[in-house]
Amino acid sequence: MSIDPALIARIAAIAAAVLFAGLVLFQLALALGAPWGRAAYGGQTAELSVPLRVTSAVAAVIWTGVTLAVLRRAGFEVWAPVPSSWLPVVIWVVVGLAAIAVVMNAITPSALERAIWLPVAIVLLASTTTVALAASHR
Repeated sequence: MSIDPALIARIAAIAAAVLFAGLVLFQLALALGAPWGRAAYGGQTAELSVPLRVTSAVAAVIWTGVTLAVLRRAGFEVWAPVPSSWLPVVIWVVVGLAAIAVVMNAITPSALERAIWLPVAIVLLASTTTVALAASHR
Protein backbone atom coordinates (compact mmCIF):
# COMPACT_ATOMS: atom_id res chain seq x y z
CA MET A 1 0.00 0.00 0.00
CA SER A 2 1.43 3.38 -0.95
CA ILE A 3 0.65 6.73 0.55
CA ASP A 4 -1.07 9.24 -1.71
CA PRO A 5 1.44 11.93 -2.81
CA ALA A 6 -1.33 14.54 -2.63
CA LEU A 7 -1.86 13.73 1.05
CA ILE A 8 1.88 13.91 1.72
CA ALA A 9 2.04 17.29 -0.04
CA ARG A 10 -0.88 18.63 1.99
CA ILE A 11 0.54 17.49 5.33
CA ALA A 12 3.95 18.99 4.51
CA ALA A 13 2.29 22.22 3.34
CA ILE A 14 0.35 22.51 6.60
CA ALA A 15 3.57 22.06 8.58
CA ALA A 16 5.26 24.72 6.44
CA ALA A 17 2.29 27.07 6.76
CA VAL A 18 2.31 26.84 10.55
CA LEU A 19 6.02 27.69 10.66
CA PHE A 20 5.66 30.45 8.07
CA ALA A 21 2.78 31.89 10.13
CA GLY A 22 5.08 32.01 13.15
CA LEU A 23 7.73 33.72 11.04
CA VAL A 24 5.20 36.25 9.73
CA LEU A 25 3.99 37.05 13.25
CA PHE A 26 7.58 37.42 14.45
CA GLN A 27 8.41 39.79 11.57
CA LEU A 28 5.24 41.81 12.21
CA ALA A 29 6.13 42.11 15.88
CA LEU A 30 9.61 43.35 14.93
CA ALA A 31 8.08 45.83 12.48
CA LEU A 32 5.82 47.14 15.22
CA GLY A 33 8.75 47.64 17.59
CA ALA A 34 8.95 44.46 19.66
CA PRO A 35 12.39 44.33 21.32
CA TRP A 36 13.25 40.95 19.78
CA GLY A 37 16.13 42.09 17.59
CA ARG A 38 18.55 39.75 19.38
CA ALA A 39 16.76 36.91 17.57
CA ALA A 40 16.98 38.53 14.11
CA TYR A 41 19.35 40.21 11.69
CA GLY A 42 22.42 38.76 13.35
CA GLY A 43 21.29 39.72 16.85
CA GLN A 44 23.13 43.03 16.85
CA THR A 45 20.57 44.96 18.89
CA ALA A 46 17.32 44.37 20.78
CA GLU A 47 15.61 47.40 19.25
CA LEU A 48 15.61 47.48 15.45
CA SER A 49 16.32 50.63 13.48
CA VAL A 50 13.54 52.04 11.32
CA PRO A 51 15.03 50.59 8.11
CA LEU A 52 15.14 47.11 9.68
CA ARG A 53 11.58 47.53 10.95
CA VAL A 54 10.51 48.35 7.40
CA THR A 55 12.45 45.31 6.19
CA SER A 56 10.56 43.17 8.68
CA ALA A 57 7.22 44.55 7.47
CA VAL A 58 8.14 43.77 3.87
CA ALA A 59 9.36 40.31 4.91
CA ALA A 60 6.02 39.61 6.60
CA VAL A 61 4.20 40.38 3.35
CA ILE A 62 6.59 38.27 1.29
CA TRP A 63 6.42 35.28 3.66
CA THR A 64 2.62 35.51 3.60
CA GLY A 65 2.71 35.25 -0.18
CA VAL A 66 5.17 32.36 0.01
CA THR A 67 2.86 30.55 2.44
CA LEU A 68 -0.09 30.92 0.09
CA ALA A 69 1.97 29.69 -2.87
CA VAL A 70 3.14 26.61 -0.93
CA LEU A 71 -0.42 25.81 0.13
CA ARG A 72 -1.70 26.27 -3.42
CA ARG A 73 1.05 24.04 -4.85
CA ALA A 74 0.03 21.34 -2.38
CA GLY A 75 -3.52 21.43 -3.72
CA PHE A 76 -5.31 23.72 -1.29
CA GLU A 77 -7.85 26.04 -2.89
CA VAL A 78 -6.33 29.32 -1.70
CA TRP A 79 -5.43 32.44 -3.60
CA ALA A 80 -1.75 32.60 -4.50
CA PRO A 81 0.16 35.73 -5.53
CA VAL A 82 1.41 34.04 -8.70
CA PRO A 83 -0.36 32.21 -11.53
CA SER A 84 -0.86 28.49 -10.94
CA SER A 85 1.33 27.72 -13.95
CA TRP A 86 4.28 29.31 -12.10
CA LEU A 87 3.87 27.26 -8.93
CA PRO A 88 6.13 24.34 -9.93
CA VAL A 89 9.01 26.81 -10.33
CA VAL A 90 8.02 28.97 -7.36
CA ILE A 91 8.05 26.01 -4.97
CA TRP A 92 11.65 25.21 -5.97
CA VAL A 93 12.60 28.87 -5.42
CA VAL A 94 11.07 28.55 -1.94
CA VAL A 95 13.10 25.38 -1.35
CA GLY A 96 16.23 27.32 -2.38
CA LEU A 97 15.35 30.15 0.01
CA ALA A 98 14.83 27.60 2.79
CA ALA A 99 18.25 26.10 2.07
CA ILE A 100 19.81 29.56 2.24
CA ALA A 101 17.95 30.17 5.52
CA VAL A 102 19.47 26.99 6.97
CA VAL A 103 22.97 28.18 6.11
CA MET A 104 22.40 31.76 7.29
CA ASN A 105 20.86 30.65 10.58
CA ALA A 106 23.66 28.14 11.12
CA ILE A 107 26.36 30.80 10.76
CA THR A 108 24.69 33.73 12.52
CA PRO A 109 26.72 35.21 15.36
CA SER A 110 23.56 35.34 17.46
CA ALA A 111 23.20 32.21 19.60
CA LEU A 112 19.55 33.11 20.27
CA GLU A 113 18.79 33.50 16.58
CA ARG A 114 20.54 30.20 15.83
CA ALA A 115 18.67 28.38 18.61
CA ILE A 116 15.26 29.61 17.46
CA TRP A 117 15.50 29.87 13.70
CA LEU A 118 17.90 27.09 12.67
CA PRO A 119 15.45 24.31 13.67
CA VAL A 120 12.61 26.24 12.01
CA ALA A 121 14.65 26.65 8.83
CA ILE A 122 15.53 22.95 8.76
CA VAL A 123 11.89 21.90 9.10
CA LEU A 124 10.86 24.47 6.47
CA LEU A 125 13.49 23.06 4.12
CA ALA A 126 12.21 19.52 4.70
CA SER A 127 8.54 20.44 4.40
CA THR A 128 8.86 22.64 1.30
CA THR A 129 11.07 20.03 -0.40
CA THR A 130 8.42 17.45 0.39
CA VAL A 131 5.74 19.67 -1.14
CA ALA A 132 7.88 20.22 -4.23
CA LEU A 133 8.52 16.51 -4.72
CA ALA A 134 5.10 15.17 -3.74
CA ALA A 135 3.14 17.80 -5.67
CA SER A 136 4.99 16.90 -8.85
CA HIS A 137 3.71 13.31 -8.50
CA ARG A 138 0.05 14.01 -8.01
